[in-house]
Amino acid sequence: VGLGALGGVGAFLMMGIPGLEALHHWISIPFCALYFIALLGNCLILFIVKKTQSLHEPMYYFLSMLAVTDLGLVLCTLPTTLGIFWFNIRRIGFDACLTQMYFIHILSFIESSVLLAMAFDRFIAISHPLRYPSILTKATVIKIGLAIILRGMVSLLPIPFLLKRLTYCGKTELSHSFCFHPDIMNLACADIKVNVFYGMIILLSTVGMDLIFIVLSYILIIKTVISLATKEECLKALNTCVSHICAVLIFFIPMIGLSMIHRFGKNIPPLVKTLVAYTYLIIPPALNPIIYSIKCSHIREGWCLSLFCFTQHCI
Repeated sequence: VGLGALGGVGAFLMMGIPGLEALHHWISIPFCALYFIALLGNCLILFIVKKTQSLHEPMYYFLSMLAVTDLGLVLCTLPTTLGIFWFNIRRIGFDACLTQMYFIHILSFIESSVLLAMAFDRFIAISHPLRYPSILTKATVIKIGLAIILRGMVSLLPIPFLLKRLTYCGKTELSHSFCFHPDIMNLACADIKVNVFYGMIILLSTVGMDLIFIVLSYILIIKTVISLATKEECLKALNTCVSHICAVLIFFIPMIGLSMIHRFGKNIPPLVKTLVAYTYLIIPPALNPIIYSIKCSHIREGWCLSLFCFTQHCI
């Protein structure tokens, strides 16, 4: 890996699963399965929502945003991850690494914001059902979507430039099969206080605030549900939130874990870092379509039809 005359790194070396390099070909099988499920499931959600007139409402528009974001995350990490597992292609150019990192973080921030929007949607639907259609109009949903994208792009725009100004020397091996801001930052042999401070401020002011508002939304939802007359009404209202709660948990828990590990877990084994990173970036896109198909009959029927066509084709 060559170093520039001014200490600028030419490329980084990505890491597969540490200690299990000899098994990468076999390990790639479950990864391929997860990527296939994520690509098929999220494309299927988009197709079903577009074709089913009864799903043209805010809840499913936000679900479509979540599906597009998950597809983006999958496509960001798939080439480098499978490149390592199949062909042992570990080298990634510095600019390519920054580009991948930027899009991974943008999509993660967008997913966090979409989950907040979905929590707001559930709060309005349960607490103010009569005003729901007038509050969350199609125009309002579009404005929310554009605001989510703009917030992610603007807040993370300085990150690549902050990394470019650093000097890199000596170690150039990343901890993952993709580029992650704290991972790149920790390879620098210069003062990274600005990067650490800005990274923490942005994380807390975006993802941190999203999580706080999601929790507040559910506190208000529970308060509303408790005031309902019968137990059946309570269960019916909460039943509409189950899929979203699962999506929130499988996204935020590994994301917070990975951020904490990179900033404070210097003595944590590399294998743990790797497993948490893959859980954060691959598991939610693969599980979200399955979670929502359980609660939505239209999406469930689409899954069954696709599975039937696939098995018929194989036979």
